[in-house]
Amino acid sequence: MGAKGLILGFSDFDLRTSVTRHIDDATAFKEKLLAWAQQFREVIFLDSNDFPQAYTSFDAVLAVDALTSIRTDSGNAFEDLSQYRRHTGDWLFGYLSYDLKNDIEDLHSSNFDGLDFPDLFFFQPKKLFLLNGNRLETHYLKMCDDEADGDFDAITHYPLSANDSAAPVFVKPRISQSGYLDKVSDMLAHIHRGDIYEANFCMEFFADDAQIDPLVTFFKLNAISRPPFAAFLKNHHQYALSASPERYLRKQGNKIISQPIKGTARRSVDPAEDARIKSELVSSEKERSENIMIVDLVRNDLSRTAEKGSVNVEELCGAYAFRQVHHLISTVVSQSDAAPEDILKTTFPMGSMTGAPKISAMQIIEKLEDTKRGLYSGAIGYFTPDGNFDFNVVIRSILYNQHRNYVSLSVGSAITSLSDPQQEYNECLLKASAMRKVLSGDS
Repeated sequence: MGAKGLILGFSDFDLRTSVTRHIDDATAFKEKLLAWAQQFREVIFLDSNDFPQAYTSFDAVLAVDALTSIRTDSGNAFEDLSQYRRHTGDWLFGYLSYDLKNDIEDLHSSNFDGLDFPDLFFFQPKKLFLLNGNRLETHYLKMCDDEADGDFDAITHYPLSANDSAAPVFVKPRISQSGYLDKVSDMLAHIHRGDIYEANFCMEFFADDAQIDPLVTFFKLNAISRPPFAAFLKNHHQYALSASPERYLRKQGNKIISQPIKGTARRSVDPAEDARIKSELVSSEKERSENIMIVDLVRNDLSRTAEKGSVNVEELCGAYAFRQVHHLISTVVSQSDAAPEDILKTTFPMGSMTGAPKISAMQIIEKLEDTKRGLYSGAIGYFTPDGNFDFNVVIRSILYNQHRNYVSLSVGSAITSLSDPQQEYNECLLKASAMRKVLSGDS
């Protein structure tokens, strides 16, 4: 890997110095880049894994080393974020946790929390790397732009260790299978009474007194999943290792894009059987109804900030294949000139992880689930200096508090009137399989 055709310039309202380089081997460079980044207290790495998609800006992004940051729990969090973004006028990277719902509606979260992540965290990185194909852009704050050449040389020569001596970690469910089935039956009773039409019910797998190597774990998880919205997040001793296939929300100029996932089926190594499974997913009344109900919810959420008549469904129940599963994905768009934080606040938490009607679903979820969701089913992403943004949905993710030696992963499924509790339990096990294999060393 070498620097070819070096281009120097200024960008981001003159806060940063930008350099563009050619990278010979982008795949190897991404691994070295993230390994090099582990020296910093704050890290966010986003990787599309070359997944074909209509809306994208970068193949991979790395932001490290906070100049400034904001972390808070619910209670005026979106207004605090808005003031912070306007004050910095710069790139911001971070996350919104599911429990910011309490900042939006008259809700609460009192379930067990073994992770203790703040509800909201964003930072202004000193050093930013944007990779598209073999083109790398670095955007360094001027206070440290004299380090760019040395950093690039260190990254390109960074030694990647193949040694993985971590002990296997075996996670256990927070609730038993029979307990899960009982709770889904309770959820179905709410549906049959007309309290809700659909709700996403989740369960946690966890390990106490467990130690993992976050970088090695992420590399393994990403290698077997290759999702379009992978994310590695480090905030001192708190980590999120995400193999998310789902986008929550993207702002591209005044166009807003939401791409909810609802509808899941397993993959098969036999091509003919795999094609049959995918076809059955597309024609399944239950799976399509799950997706369509959430599409209606998303349309309603987007309409709160959209220009009149601008909310449209670009794709309904498109079938997409991932490494472990097939999914039905819809794309809903709108036009909006509202402030970025208002667009987020009026659509958060995302419909695919809540249900319909949204507030009633969240109330019932809180009552029936045993664990505070925290960052799980929240969103990781970034703001650009001009107010655009892109966020994933934090699913298929391993969360880790290094100080507490606590490892957590959660999975869920949409419960509708057509749901069978045992099939929903099996779907949760399918979604958890890649993460459990990685942690146990069986990948």
